[in-house]
Amino acid sequence: MADPELQLVARRIRSFPDFPVPGVLFRDISPLLKDPDSFRASISLLANHLKKTHGGKIDYIVGLDSRGFLFGPSLAQELGLGCVLIRKRGKLPGPTVSASYTLEYGKAELEIQRDALEPGQKVVVVDDLLATGGTMRAACELLGQLQAEVLECVSLVELTSLKGREKLTPVPFFSLLQFE
Repeated sequence: MADPELQLVARRIRSFPDFPVPGVLFRDISPLLKDPDSFRASISLLANHLKKTHGGKIDYIVGLDSRGFLFGPSLAQELGLGCVLIRKRGKLPGPTVSASYTLEYGKAELEIQRDALEPGQKVVVVDDLLATGGTMRAACELLGQLQAEVLECVSLVELTSLKGREKLTPVPFFSLLQFE
C-alpha cells in the first residue's frame, strides 16, 4: 500500500472483536468520519477511480441506507453529480418500488422513489462496506426495476472472506480497502 492517501484512510479504520456478536470482527469507520483529511482522501480516491473507469458517463451516484448516505453525497459532489437515495422500507414518501433481500437473521426490504431515475440512466452504487453482498445486490435489482444501468458498485471497505462481490456479478465492484 504505497499510496499515502490510501494509507491515511486505512489508518482510520479500527477493529472491534466480538461485536456485535462473538466471532465477528467489526470494522469501524467512525475515526475516518471524525478526521476531515482521511474522509476527504477516501472521497478523492473513490472519485479518481470512477473518473478513470467511467469518465463522464455516470449520471448519478446512488447511496445506500444508511452509511452509504455518508459517502454518496460527498462523492457525487466531487464528481459534479446528483445523489439518489435507496432507503429501508417505509422511509421514503410518494410512490416507491421495493426489493427484498435476506439477512443473517431474516428479511429486509429496500425502496427507491419511482421517479428517482429515468430508464437508461447510468448509476454507481456506493456504501461504506461490502460484507455478504445482499444489500448491494438488492439495490442493483431495485435499480433494474427502474431500468437504470448500474455501471459499478463501490465501497470503502470489503470483507473478502464473505465473498459479497460474487453476488454482484456481472456488475463490477471496487473497494478501497480489503480485509479478510
